[in-house]
Amino acid sequence: MSLADLPTLNACLNATSAVLLSLGYFFIKQKRIQAHRACMVAAFITSTIFLVSYLIYHFNAGRTTFKGPQVVRLIYLAILTTHTFLAVVIVPLILITLYQAVKQRFEFHRRIARWTWPLWIYVSVTGVVIYLMLYQLYPSR
Repeated sequence: MSLADLPTLNACLNATSAVLLSLGYFFIKQKRIQAHRACMVAAFITSTIFLVSYLIYHFNAGRTTFKGPQVVRLIYLAILTTHTFLAVVIVPLILITLYQAVKQRFEFHRRIARWTWPLWIYVSVTGVVIYLMLYQLYPSR
């Protein structure tokens, strides 16, 4: 695997996280605790692998530039800005939510998960959207 393959890998990891998060949400609504737990742990692992891969890519590849039309660039930047801000915010929220579940403090876990899940799914989905815009629709290389 080369450095050039990492953006595609990262998009796949984000998409996988989004699917796992959606399944985890479905399972908890069905009161299928074990399936919920398995999906959420898998989403956490997938997101962690994504973060490592993302950092490796950007440490080595440097800055990426959007090459699309100006009107699309504004949309891209709006998505990128919210994605980036929430990606920073979501990390401690995920850790706190997971910690509360491990400690079996389920009331607090549920309360914070109501914030964590929608932000996490947003970051995962917008990560895929950013990849599509940057590398598929308007590639710079």
